[in-house]
Amino acid sequence: MTARAWAVVTAEFTKIRTVRSTLWTFVLTFLVSAGIGLALGLAVAHSFDGRTAEERASFDPVYTGFQGMVISQIVLLVFGVLVVASEYSSGTIQPSLTATPRRGLFYAGKIAVGTLLAAAVALLTSFVTFFAAQAALGAHGAGWGDPEVARAVWGTAFYMTAMCAFAMGVTAMLRSSALSLSVLIPLFFIVSPILNAVPKVKSVARFLPDRAGIVLMRVVDRDDMAAYSVSTAVAVLAVWTVLALAGGYAVLRVRDA
Repeated sequence: MTARAWAVVTAEFTKIRTVRSTLWTFVLTFLVSAGIGLALGLAVAHSFDGRTAEERASFDPVYTGFQGMVISQIVLLVFGVLVVASEYSSGTIQPSLTATPRRGLFYAGKIAVGTLLAAAVALLTSFVTFFAAQAALGAHGAGWGDPEVARAVWGTAFYMTAMCAFAMGVTAMLRSSALSLSVLIPLFFIVSPILNAVPKVKSVARFLPDRAGIVLMRVVDRDDMAAYSVSTAVAVLAVWTVLALAGGYAVLRVRDA
């Protein structure tokens, strides 16, 4: 890494570190994920004997524990949005681009720092949530050495990280935290579930990023969720993320600060 690139990375890390909301988004991501995973594990363990044979056969202990991750991804989305949008809302985008006139370098540094921080939080949260939930499930839980378990934990961390990077790319295109969140949150929690419930568009809607994330979180296949392989899910997430980041750079490159 050149001295200029290192200076950009250091500057971006300083910006993120000095924003009070950064710490809270990370803490909330961890607490929501682990807390919901633990609570669901205890609830399912208590009621498991009352389930039907079919429900027991399709039970996925890993995905059950990761339900909190599905919810806490909102917090990481907010973090990704704030990393980019705060420059525009505070007016610091102009001095930032003056200090780093090479917009590609400026953008790469911001995305790299935000993504690495999100990856660290996602990894810690995924591992702690998994072990907390499986401990709560007791005899009904999964062990680390069970088939597909390690892959699901790593895959969940990858999904959370990719969605944060995706949010940064979308925000770089829209340049507004309110507008970005009004697109991202409905997309994952309203639009995608509705489209995946409509037979005529389900074959296409299953390739939305949140559906790929569900594939990565699961270790027990279900026809209504595991629509394709794990490798395809990784590719789907990668494509969505790259497209969003490329769109963000394209806008940053041609538009005034």
